[in-house]
Amino acid sequence: MSERTAPRTAPLRARAEIDLAALRANVRALRAHAPGAAVMAVVKSEAYGHGAVPCARAAVAAGASWLGTATPEEALALRAAGLPGRILCWLWTPGGPWREAIEAELDVSVSGMWALEEVVEAARGAGRPARVQLKADTGLGRGGCRPGDDWAALVREALRAEAEGLLRVTGLWSHFACADEPGHPSIAAQLAVFREMTGYAEGRGVRPEVRHIANSPATLTLPESHFDLVRTGIATYGISPSPELGTPADFGLRPVMTLSASLALVKHVPGGHGVSYGHRYVTPGETTLGLVPLGYADGVPRHASSAGPVLVEGKWRTIAGRVAMDQFVVDLGGDEPAAGADAILFGPGDRGEPTAEDWAQAAGTIAYEIVTRIGTRVPRVYVNEEQDG
Repeated sequence: MSERTAPRTAPLRARAEIDLAALRANVRALRAHAPGAAVMAVVKSEAYGHGAVPCARAAVAAGASWLGTATPEEALALRAAGLPGRILCWLWTPGGPWREAIEAELDVSVSGMWALEEVVEAARGAGRPARVQLKADTGLGRGGCRPGDDWAALVREALRAEAEGLLRVTGLWSHFACADEPGHPSIAAQLAVFREMTGYAEGRGVRPEVRHIANSPATLTLPESHFDLVRTGIATYGISPSPELGTPADFGLRPVMTLSASLALVKHVPGGHGVSYGHRYVTPGETTLGLVPLGYADGVPRHASSAGPVLVEGKWRTIAGRVAMDQFVVDLGGDEPAAGADAILFGPGDRGEPTAEDWAQAAGTIAYEIVTRIGTRVPRVYVNEEQDG
């Protein structure tokens, strides 16, 4: 991830401006939504495209007491950058860096016996106990141990290793499948299974520091799911986990990323002029075209061809034709902004610009993907880095 701290006027081809004051305010808002629970700020995948280390620091400054990553490598990078405190990483494969994680005092997630065996062996080699969280599959069908004999065996062996001083069971956790669909029957079903599975483990002697199942939508709408800790991913970055649940403003959140570029060229063309590959767009009359130097290599979805909205000089424009690898074109309708003028793809919407949700609708996807896919060729420009007050 390319990082840069610079004023907005820096002469960049393109930039993703990251408002750390907005991120801190989002963390405080999320803490208010779950007043009885600690908050884990999830910073996997470079903090959903925003930059893991700066965002992790801002989240911790605003009161997040845990950080979460998918891979151990992401978590180790946070430690190498000097991030203290609790960090959970959950996406492990056989032969992963268990010992490094133990020595870095990371919390590691275990979903099955192979992982428990590997972490126990690594703890023996490290000469210190591992911090282990047992993940339950309560109905999502991805990672996690299923209820019944498999869970019973995992709990039994984890307690055996804990008695030998090889690990400490620090957490019991799971993940919702449909928390972004209010009223979906799986929500209540998963909560019931989670209570049963945690109750079983605690009945056998597990004393976890935290129990957690709530993701962003559950944090915002399901207080009964908050338990000891909530894991806030996309909401940390000011994006609603589902438009059906409400807008960011409805939850007191503000989008953190603004993606923009400098127009590379403005030119006059006649009517009937084909634009971009395949000539899927042909100018309906004499007009001006603006060249935006961003493309699918930068994370602009090709599925947004002929649909993606862009704000240029206070007006919404639409991508004219196909998104190419490095660039796309907008029809300026005869307006003549200068080369170098701002083309804003998305932001909070304060200046009338599109939002990540607008782009998600245009590309037939979700706002999570829109922000996360913005690539490393786009520098992250961090603003409002100083802590409020």
